[in-house]
Formats: sequence, C-alpha cells, structure tokens
Amino acid sequence: GIAVSQAAYRYVHNAFPANYKIIPNGIDVDHFARHSTPWPQYQDGKTSILFVGRLEKRKGLKYLLEAYGRLKWDLPNIRLLVVGPGTPDRDSFRILGARGLEDVVFAGKVSAEDLARYYATANIFCSPATGAESFGIVLVEAMAAGRPIVASDIEGYNGIVSHGQEGLLFPRKDPEALTKSLSLLIENPQLARRMGAKGRQTVEKYRWSVVASQVEDYYEDCLR
Repeated sequence: GIAVSQAAYRYVHNAFPANYKIIPNGIDVDHFARHSTPWPQYQDGKTSILFVGRLEKRKGLKYLLEAYGRLKWDLPNIRLLVVGPGTPDRDSFRILGARGLEDVVFAGKVSAEDLARYYATANIFCSPATGAESFGIVLVEAMAAGRPIVASDIEGYNGIVSHGQEGLLFPRKDPEALTKSLSLLIENPQLARRMGAKGRQTVEKYRWSVVASQVEDYYEDCLR
C-alpha cells in the first residue's frame, strides 16, 4: 500500500497492518504560477496574512484571530484574508466582536484560479490547525506560490515545513507563540521572502510528474 505521510501511515497501519510506502500527495505546481495575478484591491502596502481551509474548529482559525488581534495594535498596517467554506465557530465570532477587528476579509469558497490569486496576494501564509492533518496540502500550495509559512507544529505539517527554512512552526493552540512567529515575518520582509523562495525550491518534490514516477516505480517493484 501507499501512505501520503508518516501520520497517514500510522493511522492506516493501526487499522490494516501491512507494508506501506510513503509517497506524498502531488500538486499542479505551475497552476500557481499561471494564476499569480494578485487582487488589485489588496495592493495597498498592507501586509496580508492568508488562511485557507474549511472554517471548522480543528483548523484553528480562532488562534489566528486572537494572534491577529494582538498584532493589529502594534502593527496596524496588516490584514487577514480568510478563504474557505463554512461559518466561523462561536469562539471566532466572539473574538471578532470583542476586539472589533478591522481588515479581516472572509472570502468564502473560491475557485481554483481565484485561490491561486489569493496565495499571490498574500505576504504570509498561516495554518494554525490543531491536529488530525494527514498531509498539509495548503502548505504545499503556499510553497508553490513562493509564500513563507507560519504553521502549527503538528504531524502532517512538520513533515513538510522545516522550522526556519520554508517558514516557522509554533506549538499548536498557542496564540502567543503564533503572534511572535507572525510578528517576526511581518517585521522582517527580507526573511519572509527568503523563506518563500526556499519553499519554491522544496515544492518541486511535490510536482505531479515527480510523485507519479514514484508511484510507477512502486507498482513495478510490487509486480516484480
């Protein structure tokens, strides 16, 4: 069998013990280059932080909103773009209301082309998921777009992003650590660009042609 990550391997191996080869998910890397025109309304000099994911509790949006609320006081020249289907959970609504947060844009569900444009618009990509991620496809998409990443240090994520290389990893459910990580990249755009460029190199191993040839080799091994 094939598992897309160590996390997926452990999950499937517990249920169906067998030999599994770990081969990651692939993505259309060039799609993000083809649709890389940023949204003009956000080209105003503000640093845009992007969240992509279904608005459900385990994706950790409330931790990002909390961190954003802290940052907005000291660094008013930032915005948060939230892309994905669903409705924010009660905690997220509470933080939005209590803090009266400005410059938070809920874009909802978007097409694949528009999603690529949101990545192109962003300066920093953030995924504060709290766990149960077998493979962080959004991290790979962000790397394809050359964006630095701030993500929770969870299995399924730390197998894709190396801390200090393509981005920064912070302890999950820790808004204070998340605030510090975001602040570091907001205040050091050169570091952010360097991490984005590193991600653009790393993402090549997730290109479909590379992944497909690994799958092909595995099938040939099995047949032999």
